[in-house]
Amino acid sequence: MATKEEPLIIAGKSYTSRLLVGTGKYKDIDETAEAIIASGAEIVTVALRRTNIGQYKNEPSLLEVISPDKYTILPNTAGCYDINSAVRTCQLARELLDGHDLIKLEVLGDEKTLYPDMPATMAAAEVLVKDGFKVMVYCTDDPILTKRLEEMGCVAVMPLAAPIGSGLGIRNPYTIRTIIENASVPIIVDAGVGTASDASIAMELGCDGVLMNTAIAEAGDPVLMASAMRKAIEAGREAFIAGRMPRRAYASASSPVDGKFF
Repeated sequence: MATKEEPLIIAGKSYTSRLLVGTGKYKDIDETAEAIIASGAEIVTVALRRTNIGQYKNEPSLLEVISPDKYTILPNTAGCYDINSAVRTCQLARELLDGHDLIKLEVLGDEKTLYPDMPATMAAAEVLVKDGFKVMVYCTDDPILTKRLEEMGCVAVMPLAAPIGSGLGIRNPYTIRTIIENASVPIIVDAGVGTASDASIAMELGCDGVLMNTAIAEAGDPVLMASAMRKAIEAGREAFIAGRMPRRAYASASSPVDGKFF
């Protein structure tokens, strides 16, 4: 159990916020920027195959409102279904961002579930780590495979809580907890969060952070939900550090009478 608050450290850099956010599904670029500000996030992930960060010269760039001087931009390989396209996307991101080497790897298995193809993910991770990338990797909640990814050299492991965009919350809290207990790198829940209580539960389990996009972008009021998620992450982290009371099968009086005289 943690005994004091510490910064989130990824690839040697410290962050105050443990909420990481995406940039897709918003109604426009202004709403994207407002929600990110409200979230307090310092790491912002960008799907390079869907978002312009300079590769399309005649279109507005997201970097015009989300500056790399203020945020850590985390390019991701969303939409990649094979090793080669994922690796090429990371290489393009490094070129566009002047040598930036922190990336989020995801290699998907199929379009319906958007579950990661773990053999392909592990193969791509191995190539990217050898090429000098600092790899944060989206994966299934398999304690054995997550440990293998850490041993391979990934700087953060990002198991899903539920399918991408499902909003189902953490379906397998015990496996997430097992992953955390055996990890020496940050464990960041990625995918499946639907509302603030889901984010708090992830943090109460001991996760180092939560990455989300749809839960904020598809909310009735995305900016307000971003603010709620910020508070939920902070509350869940504080509860984890404080340590919850034990669960009991029977009642326990709030005001014990042992040793009292009437």
